[in-house]
Amino acid sequence: MAKQDPLLAKSGSDTYLGFDFGNKKIGVAVGQTATGTASPLQTIRSINQAPNWDVIGKLIQQWQPAGLVVGISRQADGSDNPVTPRMLKFCRQLEGRYLLPVYQQDESLSTFEAKQMLFDDVGVNATKLWEVQDQLAAQLILQTWLNDPINKT
Repeated sequence: MAKQDPLLAKSGSDTYLGFDFGNKKIGVAVGQTATGTASPLQTIRSINQAPNWDVIGKLIQQWQPAGLVVGISRQADGSDNPVTPRMLKFCRQLEGRYLLPVYQQDESLSTFEAKQMLFDDVGVNATKLWEVQDQLAAQLILQTWLNDPINKT
């Protein structure tokens, strides 16, 4: 991975979109390298277990990101989970459709951590939890990526 993103240098944008991919829904977050912060954005419901490309395309058009960050889930030993191949396919599709760099970020336990934060710490009910947990997981994925100094140089 290059230290300086050529699209970032070219466009001047420091905005990135983060994704928590799931078969039924995809959490999305937005963040900036200048502030080093990520915020939850929305949850996109999948159509027959396929990404809703119309909604994703509108978000990319709206935010004009320099790149995209996708959480990748793996087993503790580094081997693939059953969903890992679909996550990697999602990465390839994002890159091919939008011609933006796609960065993979280990998402170990991000959805679990998001649920714990919302349910235990904030006391969100189960219905609301289902709606926002993926957004928060996407935020955690993107925040982890933004916190890595190699991504800011």
